[in-house]
Amino acid sequence: MAAVRAPSPDGVSRPVSAGVVSALVGFTSAFVVVLSGLAGVGASPDQAASGLLAVSVTMGLACVLLAVWTRMPITAAWSTPGAALLASTGAVEGGWPAAVGAFLVTGALVVLTGLVPQLGALITRIPASVAQAMLAGVLFQLCLGPVTGLAENPLAVAPVVAVWLLALRLMPRWAAPLAFLAAAVVIGVHVVTSGATIDRADLVPRVELTAPVFTVAAVVGIALPLYLVTMAAQNVPGVAVMKGLGYEVPWRRSMLVTGVGTVLGAPAGGHAINLAAISAALAAGPEAGEDRSRRWIASVTAGSVLVLLGIASSAVGSLVLLAPAGVVAAVAGLALLGTLAASLQAALARDDERIPAVVTFATAASGIAVAGVSAAFWALVAGLVARAVLRAGRETAVRPAPTRDTQGQQKARPGDLHR
Repeated sequence: MAAVRAPSPDGVSRPVSAGVVSALVGFTSAFVVVLSGLAGVGASPDQAASGLLAVSVTMGLACVLLAVWTRMPITAAWSTPGAALLASTGAVEGGWPAAVGAFLVTGALVVLTGLVPQLGALITRIPASVAQAMLAGVLFQLCLGPVTGLAENPLAVAPVVAVWLLALRLMPRWAAPLAFLAAAVVIGVHVVTSGATIDRADLVPRVELTAPVFTVAAVVGIALPLYLVTMAAQNVPGVAVMKGLGYEVPWRRSMLVTGVGTVLGAPAGGHAINLAAISAALAAGPEAGEDRSRRWIASVTAGSVLVLLGIASSAVGSLVLLAPAGVVAAVAGLALLGTLAASLQAALARDDERIPAVVTFATAASGIAVAGVSAAFWALVAGLVARAVLRAGRETAVRPAPTRDTQGQQKARPGDLHR
């Protein structure tokens, strides 16, 4: 009988190190966007810090649960596009409690998507050009942060931009985290020179629970766009990314876990969690080890680190509050520039989709609110109407069945979402 070989330490160390990197990059590259988004819909600094804690802990636990349950390196993340959407939406009727109610509705819709396969298939039928253009329009205003910051406070913002640009050239994955590190140094210098102080009580993690209020304006203006952008820009691409790495993500279980996690985190201010998309490759790719059967350990590690980072989120939020003018907006904008570029590329990939995409982008970027409903919703409506009018009568009687990647990016097929 052949002796059973014990797993080598390297077989565990690689997925563990990959998981740590995944968590650190995911958290530090976008937490400022989350804080900005929650503040944008009416959260106080304490409520925003509580929301950051909620999404960090719930997505960390989701990583652990999905990895242990499926034995796959599935990672969860907060909805960065959703946070950007909130930042551009502004307060709605009912204020912060209405936003919390909208977060609950968003979580319920994600759960429903897991239970009703046809709903997931319907999401994949939203034209990628329109969905990506809506996302690009939402991101546009935030991505102006580095430009306006340089004009407003060049001495504080210029070092952050310089570090980001140099890191983007030498180590692209760490560009956003290093930009935050540079911002932290700038904030530290500002604190020392200005004599500002930090109350130790503000460093203690705390949860601020809010009783939800449900209003039509919040459901239509926040919940529906947040659900759509989370599904179209995070969950569906997340499935596609994992499939490209050789993993068939169990759609129903993933939606149930992230949907329930969103519902549980909402009263504490958490806006939404979902499947990781771009960062999914950090835990599921070759850097997590050659042994594919052990890569799920990377997701467990990432989830554990995210929970710890969530517990420290109050201290992070306190640091952000002390930032000099323009610095926080600059960091948020730099973190989203890559996503903006990818969204614009996908939105304009097809010649026959460009005008509807531009209509969608312009409407979303305008920031208008009609009848208390945010620009993101009207952007989706405007883009779909423009597309329908321009394509009317152009469909040929006989044409080959379209594939799911004819919209300019790899997408999961409706059949993939039925599992």
